Amino acid sequence: MRLIFLTLTITLLTLTGCRKEIEYQSSGIITGPDYRMCPCCGGWFIEIGENTYRFDRLPENSDIDLQNETYPISVKLNYAVEGCGCLGDEVVIGNIMKS
Repeated sequence: MRLIFLTLTITLLTLTGCRKEIEYQSSGIITGPDYRMCPCCGGWFIEIGENTYRFDRLPENSDIDLQNETYPISVKLNYAVEGCGCLGDEVVIGNIMKS
């Protein structure tokens, strides 16, 4: 009985301790929606360093609800600059979490 309990305890501790921590490359601030009415506008503004970018969606695993948040939102994120988008200020967010 002790062997079964010990084996079960070790298995549970191993499984709960195997979470991979995501390393974030940057921090930023989501400042709010882009309400401009132009063909290439829309999405949300995010300040990363000295630059302001736009994005149109968050990753599916994000716990941020952009429709119901209070802005500004401080975040940690991984992203890539699109560069060839309509206005050239678009980013694609890979991982994000509130900080």
